[in-house]
Formats: sequence, C-alpha cells, structure tokens
Amino acid sequence: MKIGLSSYSLSRAIQAGDMTILDVIEWTAAQGGEHIEVVPIGFDFEGNPGLANDIRLKAKEVGIDISNYAIGADFVKNDFQQEINRVKKEVDRANQLGVKLMRHDIASRPPSEDSVEQFEEDLPQLVTACREIADYASQYGITTSIENHGFYVQANERVRRLVYEIDRKNFKTTLDAGNFMCVDEDPVASVKRNLPYASMVHLKDFYLRPSGRNPGQGWMQTASGNFLRGAIVGHGDIDMWEMIKVIKASGYDGYVSIEFEGMEDCRTGSKIGMDNVRRILEEV
Repeated sequence: MKIGLSSYSLSRAIQAGDMTILDVIEWTAAQGGEHIEVVPIGFDFEGNPGLANDIRLKAKEVGIDISNYAIGADFVKNDFQQEINRVKKEVDRANQLGVKLMRHDIASRPPSEDSVEQFEEDLPQLVTACREIADYASQYGITTSIENHGFYVQANERVRRLVYEIDRKNFKTTLDAGNFMCVDEDPVASVKRNLPYASMVHLKDFYLRPSGRNPGQGWMQTASGNFLRGAIVGHGDIDMWEMIKVIKASGYDGYVSIEFEGMEDCRTGSKIGMDNVRRILEEV
C-alpha cells in the first residue's frame, strides 16, 4: 500500500491563502507521503489553464504519485447530458494530471427524498451517466469511481448496487472507511463488504455520540440523528487497528489517502494521521 494525503485535508490552509496546491504536494512529500490525491477545493483549474501541468511536474519533482482526481457531480439536480459532458471534460483533465483513477459524485437528495424507492427510481439515470463516463475514460486507461458519501448514495448496499448495475471493469468505488458512519453503519463491517470493489481507499476517523447527547458546536448529525465530529486518524471512535488489519488482510495493495476534517490545525492533523497509519500498518 502507498500512504499519502488527499489535498482536501489541507483545504482550509489553501482557502486561507497559507498554501497553494503546489505547496501541499511539496509538504506531503516532506512528511513521507507517497502520493497526493487532487481535490479542487480552494483552487481553480478554469482560471489557470497551466495548473494541471504544474501539479504533474511538481509531483514528479518531489517524487510522489498523483493517485486520484476527485470532483463533484450531480446527474439528478443538473441538466443530465450537460452534466455528463462537463464530467467528461474533467476526465480529460485527469488525463492531463497523469492519473489513472478518478472519482466523481453522482447525486444528492435531501433526507426527505432519500428513500430506497427514490433511489430505485433514479438508478437507471445514474447508471446511464456513469457508464457513458466510464466508457469515455477507458480511452485513457482511467478507472472512474463513486465514493460512499453525500448521504443519498452512501450506504454500502447502494454503492455496491451501483457498481454491479454499471458493470464496467473500469468503474469501481473510492472506499471511504469513515463515511459509512454518516448513515449509521458499522464502518469495519461495511468496508469488508465493499473492499472487493475498491479502486482506492480513504482513511478517515470520527468521534461518535448518541442522538440524545448533543455535544454542541462543531458536530454534524448522521442519517438517524447521532452526532459525528471529524478526528485525527487513529484518535477517534473507529477501531482503526481492526480497520487497517481488515484492509491489509484483504490483499489490497493500492493507494491509501488520509482524509482529515477535524477541528485541529489541518497540517498537524494530517501529519499525525499519516504517521499513525504507517505505525498501525506495522503493528497489525
């Protein structure tokens, strides 16, 4: 496995103007990261046409891989074909970055509309979009994927159903080990079920409190009303030793991105998270 960082983990520093995406790549390499996952939050490719090439060259300069390119998309709320065409242009950008993995979202709905009946109604449209994009990405040898996040398509069964229905060798899942908690699933159990379909893995940690114990500011609610707050990987309530043991035992040997979204300084949280994952990998 190659341990690295999602640029999302340092997005607060980017948005504050303290770091650029090129600084993030250099910083990640300096902390021993083996790859960087590019998530365009806090920086804009459209306003800087040469940025994709700059990112590729910076990663090469510091000796790390660019593992994945991750973007948002919504084939339910947005104009269907226009959104497909936009994501295809992002596939072109992924190719400019030199990546072979790309994650795109597919849909979001408010809790009042996230029923299984609504999911089944939307499914044919989502499958059509993902197939067309995966087929387009195949010319570059790129595997596209959906991540388990956004509540609507977050439960492990829905993710696996999509992968099965789309039925493309180059369509998989970006498997986020923490995000199953947002829909009140046991994260280790859900990771076990979805690991065979993973193109890459995110390691994220959360603190969890029951619905009757509102901790106040800084916490979000799960689908059933429990409370979550982002934690440094290895500090939260996920059994990270068991999680990493399960991933290691599965034979997965791809990229592992640390995602940090806690309240601590983002550089501190990201560094400790990467260090913890490397240490736990040796222990399990």
